[in-house]
Amino acid sequence: MTQTESRTKGNRLEEHLPNSTPRPEGELKELERVWRPPSGWNYITVVNNTYIGVFYVGAAFLFFILAGILALVMRTQLAVPENDLIGQDLYNQLFTMHGTIMMFLFAVPAVEAMGVYLLPNMQAARDLPFPRLSAYAFWAYFVGGLVFFSSIFFGLSPKGGWFMYPPLTSYEFSPGINADFWLLGIGFIEISAIAGAIEIIVGVLRTRAPGQSLDKLPIYAWTMLIFAGMIVFAFPAVILATALLELERAFHWPFFVAEKGGSPLLWQHLFWFFGHPEVYIIFLPAAGFVSMIIPTVAQTPLVAYRLVVVALLATGFFSFGLWVHHMFTTGLPQLSLSFFSAASMAVSIPSGIQVFAWIATLAAGRIQLNTPALFVLGFMFTFVLGGLTGVMVAMVPFDWQVHDTYFVVAHFHYVLFGGMVFPLFAAFYYWIPTASARPLSERLGRWVFGLIFIGFNTAFFPMHITGLVGMPRRVYTYPAELGWDTLNMISTAGAFMIASGVLLFVVDLIRNFRPFTNKSPGNVWNAGTLEWLPSGNYQTRSIPIVTSREPLWDQPNLPEDVEAGRYFLPGAPTGGRETIVTSPVDARPQYVVQMPGPSWPTVLAAVFTAGCFLGLTVKLVVPAIISGLIAIVMVIWWLWETDPGPTAEEIDIGGGIRLPTYVTGPMSHSWWAMVVLILVGGTLFTTLIFSYFFLWTVNPGAWPPDGVELPSLGWSALAAGLYASSSGVIWLASALLKRRERKGPWWGLRLLLMAAVPLMAGGLAVDFNGHWQTGLRPEEHSYGAVVYTVMSVQGVYVATLTLMAFYTVARSLAGMLDGVHRVTFDNTMLFWHYMTAQGLVGLAIIHFFPRLIG
Repeated sequence: MTQTESRTKGNRLEEHLPNSTPRPEGELKELERVWRPPSGWNYITVVNNTYIGVFYVGAAFLFFILAGILALVMRTQLAVPENDLIGQDLYNQLFTMHGTIMMFLFAVPAVEAMGVYLLPNMQAARDLPFPRLSAYAFWAYFVGGLVFFSSIFFGLSPKGGWFMYPPLTSYEFSPGINADFWLLGIGFIEISAIAGAIEIIVGVLRTRAPGQSLDKLPIYAWTMLIFAGMIVFAFPAVILATALLELERAFHWPFFVAEKGGSPLLWQHLFWFFGHPEVYIIFLPAAGFVSMIIPTVAQTPLVAYRLVVVALLATGFFSFGLWVHHMFTTGLPQLSLSFFSAASMAVSIPSGIQVFAWIATLAAGRIQLNTPALFVLGFMFTFVLGGLTGVMVAMVPFDWQVHDTYFVVAHFHYVLFGGMVFPLFAAFYYWIPTASARPLSERLGRWVFGLIFIGFNTAFFPMHITGLVGMPRRVYTYPAELGWDTLNMISTAGAFMIASGVLLFVVDLIRNFRPFTNKSPGNVWNAGTLEWLPSGNYQTRSIPIVTSREPLWDQPNLPEDVEAGRYFLPGAPTGGRETIVTSPVDARPQYVVQMPGPSWPTVLAAVFTAGCFLGLTVKLVVPAIISGLIAIVMVIWWLWETDPGPTAEEIDIGGGIRLPTYVTGPMSHSWWAMVVLILVGGTLFTTLIFSYFFLWTVNPGAWPPDGVELPSLGWSALAAGLYASSSGVIWLASALLKRRERKGPWWGLRLLLMAAVPLMAGGLAVDFNGHWQTGLRPEEHSYGAVVYTVMSVQGVYVATLTLMAFYTVARSLAGMLDGVHRVTFDNTMLFWHYMTAQGLVGLAIIHFFPRLIG
């Protein structure tokens, strides 16, 4: 039992009534001071979620517009037969960029950005727990995305489709750097998405208002928690896939070259293991928007709340069993096709549960037919229709007929545009009053909805027919005698109608959107959740106790009490930014986390990270290395400032509760973040091992290939011993650190950390040398390529842990590490033990599996 829990045991949080004692006059001014954003050029260093969230959403919407312009050019090209507006090469770049931007630069970042903005508001937290990480994720995404889009102006855009299938994208068939822009750019952007996901997971689980237990969590917070969890387990697959293809293109390691034991199907497995869950990664937050808006529209709580939560969890689970849905025509065994066909139809059940819950909620209340309601109704119509065609393409014989036709184009636009863009526009109209001095226009909003809804169905419904009569995807022109011209002209007219609706929305934004004023039109929809509390740069003046799912409906005086500072943490007792960290299940206060403020190193780290990837793309290796080193220095700088240590042992947060300002181990929010990062690393390593075994199935009698000997088991035993020894040394350092408490300088810990580094690096070097001595080379066969890739991944971990070890020693030298204040060491130790376990598993598979099958 923790000290905090013992002090509040036997007391229900609800018993801590609002404090009627007048607050000190300077308390609010101090709160405003510490949360005030910087001015002048320093303004871009802001980290408040209310600012970063708006920047993030705006950048995602910019990419939506840019991708839409590319779509209009394509639709104009296809409006009439045998059109020569643009050539085939440019058209290939356009459809690749359109799909890539919509999927990677708009859809996922847009819903992640909305989460960054909304979650602290909904949970009455001052901010997410790692505000600089959110800022880094945004700037890395924004800078990298702009550079990626600009490639189209230089004829350097990728042109292999947004899925980039090899061998079309191999070095043999796609020379030049066009494909490299996709591979390195998208891999980099997905890393940014993972950074945001870590922030969201820890934020939802650990920074909720006291009393906001999991059964009182807003549905949107549930969807974002599942969304972020799915990113953790899905995105490493595409990061690995892009890395493998880039290694093949740059160094000719033959992962996908059939003549050297590779397989193009490996790419499809890795890509669609990410790609199909991504559809639901996009859909779940959109469904969360709908589940928040509908109760407000109907002025009644959501029907079947618990069942909807179960449906969301089931959707996330089922989505990982559907990736072969996209591979029905690749010649896989019939049994596999039957399994994935059944799974593809089964996932419609939890989606149906949500739809019926929404309908029941609308039926139980009195509907207010405002602009958010119109977009929600448009979503329900469009998404259900897309779901029906999804069931159709889940049937293998039908999929064989319509595969790679415009029927599939129509289907996924109904699912993605209908399932994500309509809810996003509903969310814009619904939540903009929380960020703006005035809401958007209801009159213009109805016109926007009408143009987009009618235009969308005009553009994409005819494509079902076009596909059924045989028009293939990804063709830049077609003969007149095939009879596709009328349907294509109708689709083009619909596309321009959508564009006119989006343009009208932009006009409405320019007229009415006034962010960062700390003024609000108030709770304009009479909603029941916490994001509608009065707020400023510091979010809410005080952090309330939550007793229900719709606290603004059930606690009528809550806004006034919160604004008067009658709840928890009404000021800035540590003299800086802080928020309450609560327990993950029942949201009981555990400690107060001190949060960092604006930071130039955060922005510079993002810019130089983007510069590193750009340099690698255009083959400027030395500038890329320099940029990467600068980025690492900036990250270390920002991390150093992030953990200043406690400024007070305990502080009074109100209601008679005193909380510590520093904790370590599993209670620490940073420990949770490290666990999530380890899950990311473990997923990437698992997909790499899957690649190893998949390539073995392609080469069952040649693993390793003829003429290649396996290293002596002595090499693997020595490597395993070194790995285990390094982990043992770290364990010993931890034991010594526990005894140190706060006594003076002590060199034992530092020496042990420095001793662990060569042991760890030595294990990798021994393993590498054992394979190299046998004559195994990565460019000769897929076996060698995947073996050296496993060691390369381990090498990345070795380099990372070396930096972490030196950083931990530096904290010790600065007097910022001891037996009590040991967060830095605990995170290093946790990651070290994981690296050791991963290294041992890799050694066992690479050295023993070929012997078992031999």
